[in-house]
Amino acid sequence: MALFKGAGVALVTPMKENLDVDYGKLEEILEDQIKNGTDSIIITGTTGEASTLTVDEHLEVIGAAVSIVKKRIPVVAGTGSNCTRTAVELSQKAQHAGADGLLVVTPYYNKATQKGLIGYYTQVAKSVDIPIIMYNIPGRTGCKIEAGTAAALNRDIENIVGMKDAVGDISYTLKVMELTQGDFDMYSGEDGQVVPLLSCGGIGVISVLSNIAPRFTHDMVMNYLDGNHQAALEMQLKALPLVDALFCEVNPIPVKAAMNLMGWDVGSLRAPLGDMEPENVEKLAKAMREFGISLA
Repeated sequence: MALFKGAGVALVTPMKENLDVDYGKLEEILEDQIKNGTDSIIITGTTGEASTLTVDEHLEVIGAAVSIVKKRIPVVAGTGSNCTRTAVELSQKAQHAGADGLLVVTPYYNKATQKGLIGYYTQVAKSVDIPIIMYNIPGRTGCKIEAGTAAALNRDIENIVGMKDAVGDISYTLKVMELTQGDFDMYSGEDGQVVPLLSCGGIGVISVLSNIAPRFTHDMVMNYLDGNHQAALEMQLKALPLVDALFCEVNPIPVKAAMNLMGWDVGSLRAPLGDMEPENVEKLAKAMREFGISLA
């Protein structure tokens, strides 16, 4: 059984003025996501600024999300690292905190070989008893899970169940689905390619867009999964200008700016990321208004 189907939100981590985690705001955001139909919470991922959280903060944010959500929808915790030992430790502690599954990014900077990736994912998976979604985003990590490697891990390791595919190449997606005979939980990691990936046999998206348009993103995926393909396509096309604006600077700079424009007051970003350029804020605000999002 899939960990979730539909739209999982790659959630921001709200910050106070001093850049401590704002747990009160986190609760508000989580409740709003659940109210608006989001199918899973993806906590401490790229959008959640996991790379600039301390290990203690990382685990505290996971624990807070689990406590707030209370099993109403799955909580999937980002626990990948460039160090296998660290990924194992984070994964075990995330499971202990009550996470329903893990999102494990490939090691970054090290540029592991495919053999190295098999060792990494095997060690992490065997250290826990909950499902693992591999996160393939070579544009950030410099390391790609090849289709054959993904298929082998899915075949040989019971709790490696799927992938967040942010490769951006539908031919790659199709190859993975061919090698796994479609028995693989594929999630789009690109908000601009949700419907194309669903057409390859995918079952959902792990979405930045869901932070500001949760009901829309959920409905787009469910329209497709329910057979309303034309409606889903029209929604995908409508979203493209907003998606472009959400990625005109490196994620999560624009999505935090967008949430602040909506009045969510999620704060700024930890260095080395910083605030959005003023001209890009204007572009983002225009795209949000044209999409139909009310600004504060």
